[in-house]
Amino acid sequence: MKVASLINGLQYHETRPTIQVLMETETGKEIRIAFKKGQVMKEHKTPFPIVVEIFEGVIDFGVNGTIHSLKKGDMVALEGGIPHDLNALEISTVRLSLNKADSVKRVEDVAKNS
Repeated sequence: MKVASLINGLQYHETRPTIQVLMETETGKEIRIAFKKGQVMKEHKTPFPIVVEIFEGVIDFGVNGTIHSLKKGDMVALEGGIPHDLNALEISTVRLSLNKADSVKRVEDVAKNS
């Protein structure tokens, strides 16, 4: 059994979203992304399907140029290869579920280069 918290140890970076791996299992990785208001993750693609949950806050989630306003409790599943971006309208916490074969470094690079 593995246990993690989306609340405990929450940290924010001054200029970009903070990426933290919460848990890794045989099939996937659970990542917390902490946004301050106004922080973004520029348009990017993932090679594998993902699931994004808005745990706290409000995120404008762009998919192929269409903006979807997601709020606390909303979830979205996205196939690999689809361009998407995130813009925090307020302080927000996002849970990202990655395929085991996907790279956390890829997510960190998107945050650093946004």
